[in-house]
Amino acid sequence: MGDISREEMKNTLRILVATDCHLGYLEKDEIRRHDSFQAFEEICSIAEQKQVDFLLLGGDLFHENKPSRSTLVKAIEILRHHCLNDKPVHFQVVSDQTINFPNTFGHVNYEDPHFNVGLPVFSIHGNHDDPAGVDNLSAVDILSACNLVNYFGKMVLGGSGVGQITICPILIKKGSTSVALYGLGNIRDERLNRMFQTPHAVQWMRPEAQEGCQVTDWFNILVLHQNRVKANPKNAINEHFLPRFLDFIVWGHEHECLVDPLEVPGMGFHITQPGSSVATSLIDGESKPKHVLLLEIKGNQYRPTKIPLTSVRPFEYTEIVLKDESDIDSNDQNSIIEHLDKVVQSLIEKSSKRAVNKSELKLPLVRIKVDYSGFMTINPQRFGQKYVGKVANPQDILIFSKASRKGRSDVKIDDSERLRPEELNQQNIEALVAENNLKMEILPVNDLDVALHNFVNKDDKMAFYSCVQYNLEETRSKISQDADPLKFEEEDLILKVGECLEDRVKERNTHSKKDMAFTSSMQSSKDLGSKSSTAVGSAVSFSDDEDTVKASGSKPTRGRKASSKAADDTPIKTSTRGRGRGRGRGTSSLKQTTLDASLGFRQSQRSASAAATATVRSIADTDVMNSASSEEPRENEVEEINDSSENDDSLLSKGRKRTAPRGRGRGSTQSKRGKKSDNSAVQRTFMGRDDSNDDSEDEDNARKRLNKSQPRATRNYGALRKGR
Repeated sequence: MGDISREEMKNTLRILVATDCHLGYLEKDEIRRHDSFQAFEEICSIAEQKQVDFLLLGGDLFHENKPSRSTLVKAIEILRHHCLNDKPVHFQVVSDQTINFPNTFGHVNYEDPHFNVGLPVFSIHGNHDDPAGVDNLSAVDILSACNLVNYFGKMVLGGSGVGQITICPILIKKGSTSVALYGLGNIRDERLNRMFQTPHAVQWMRPEAQEGCQVTDWFNILVLHQNRVKANPKNAINEHFLPRFLDFIVWGHEHECLVDPLEVPGMGFHITQPGSSVATSLIDGESKPKHVLLLEIKGNQYRPTKIPLTSVRPFEYTEIVLKDESDIDSNDQNSIIEHLDKVVQSLIEKSSKRAVNKSELKLPLVRIKVDYSGFMTINPQRFGQKYVGKVANPQDILIFSKASRKGRSDVKIDDSERLRPEELNQQNIEALVAENNLKMEILPVNDLDVALHNFVNKDDKMAFYSCVQYNLEETRSKISQDADPLKFEEEDLILKVGECLEDRVKERNTHSKKDMAFTSSMQSSKDLGSKSSTAVGSAVSFSDDEDTVKASGSKPTRGRKASSKAADDTPIKTSTRGRGRGRGRGTSSLKQTTLDASLGFRQSQRSASAAATATVRSIADTDVMNSASSEEPRENEVEEINDSSENDDSLLSKGRKRTAPRGRGRGSTQSKRGKKSDNSAVQRTFMGRDDSNDDSEDEDNARKRLNKSQPRATRNYGALRKGR
């Protein structure tokens, strides 16, 4: 501070940059549970000591998408302790703050008259604490609502296809220095990669030229949180995707500390990668010393200063190849253990020598990657027991691997080696399916991979249900677009479903991975409510609006109240309490056989159902007009669910039996709802009872056996319903 004059201070914007704090990492580990909070506490202390204008965080402030109450409380305590004070803020936000901070308050936190904010904090979200749920909220939104953090870079994906985003900068002025701060919270890398390659999918807003401040006078900073280095280029963001007008880029998500800004050839901007402040993966990249960056900007010039973090737990990493060590016998396991003990001891001593503060010496993290090609392995947990109290990670000091060979695919790999525990976290469904040459015929692999990610990492209990429901709706919409589903025969319908599923899988494979948020937000409360009202006692109902066929013309209702208007064009669903395990009783629309039910029918049943469907359409008008003449009041209305079965009592036997009205036998042709014409064609067709022309006894027995073989399909998904 002494080398900066007072005049320079007025025109110099000082920013402390940090990324990937991962608050709450290993909060249940007795040794390492406080590491993330101690590092974040040090970062905030450095910001106060250096008298920076604000603290800039590059995502993954929290390790969990839904952090625990303990983690939230500790984070709020640290921010409140360092950020709330009566120190003046020397910069101004001159852009439209309602666009920059799309929350209830719509302004930067230090302008709130009810709070004294002396250290503003600006943060985007990462892939660990990204927005999720019905309201699309992140854990950072909690800190923003507490007026402790200015949360920006939260994108609303609009448009069609891959989507469209507009990135608006926060315009900051301090004296003669003007800074445009762009923020881009984490978006799935595959989708953002396609968006950058799609014309006009990513739009960058620039500040307008004004008198005394041209567009080129702004120093443009971008903060993003994406994959930077990846073997698969579609799963990362290339630096050349970014616009050339940017001057400085803060790259989050990558944990390796590369804090010194590096210029990208041919692009004109510099990139800094501060890395994580706590080691979350015991790999070589995380063993490097941790730093934060002090960025001083004056006009179009900047000066970077890297500041080491001293509170970070020491981490020592090394790799050894057993066949290169002369003192090891491949047939003697004790010689292997002795050699590894020497390596661990040397790493512990090396860590103690590097310690800055001897009084607060922490147990080090030690990781040895052992290439055991041609040797036997040892138990890592048993090996680490002797180092309890000496290292912070005694259970996973060792990790065994084999050197990769060319053409190793021809060599048979043992299952225990293929699914090593330390490598399982690197696997996903997509890789496992490709590795085992499996063929997914119904659910696309990418969709199932996203659903698993949301279920495990975001605790989204509806992830798999939403995945199945989305693909089911997509298949139904494709079928309904091609032709009228009622014109399909049962066999044609099943063939059409198979074709649609194959087409959808091919479409997904043409793209890298379709970014689909299989969260509970896809299912609105209104949609779920309508489904639950049509299925009582069933956990999931698949009778959506696609299954409802509009009733043609105005048809009088039979004994219904005035609230059920059959004259309306749109199908009307009147929900009342169901009986037993069946469906609700108030449907006034003609229901087609659903997709799932059709898959459960046998071939002989399909032809019978198709014939029944054709008969219903041909005689529904005349039959319903006859049934409308009923005048006898009905006390207990029960909906008739008719299908090709001869006797519907087989369906009721597993639920609660209906009590037959007094004076009416089971074989009576009179309806349970009241008086009905004895020559009802629909009743005769569905129940297989035609007084004028009876079938043979053999055909009746065969039909009974077929109908009893699939009672669950009819009970769960419904059959053809009679329009009223």
